[in-house]
Amino acid sequence: MPQGTLQVLLVGAKGLENTDFLNNMDPYVVLCCRSQEQKSSVASGKGSEPEWNENFIFKITSSVTELRLKIMDSDFGTADDFVGEATIPLEPLFLEGNLPPTAYNVVKDQEYKGEIRVGLTFTPEDRQNRGFQAEEESFGGWKESAATY
Repeated sequence: MPQGTLQVLLVGAKGLENTDFLNNMDPYVVLCCRSQEQKSSVASGKGSEPEWNENFIFKITSSVTELRLKIMDSDFGTADDFVGEATIPLEPLFLEGNLPPTAYNVVKDQEYKGEIRVGLTFTPEDRQNRGFQAEEESFGGWKESAATY
């Protein structure tokens, strides 16, 4: 399994179900990557079309296959409301290295509840820790050939 750094750009959401009846909801996102969890800022009063434009960094160590995004509505004085969640498979990202901001379905109780836009970048660990020279030399080829013509 790949190891390295996952950078998540949380752009925004559209068409979310407003869980507040009298006011616009105050959504935020809890990003979960295996045991790591981070929380976005609260988009106060932004209702069903919040924008965050925030970056998050996760360390990918082993067997991580997905990123989960739980959208919550911050409520003062009572428990926060669950708006919905999106699960993003990371396998395409490991192959491509970079996925531009893409809309993913937000689901609650197996029903569509809007979409969330997220951009992803994966940097493998071996590229981070080795300089260009060391990486180039590790591949073999003509530099390791002893034959002269």
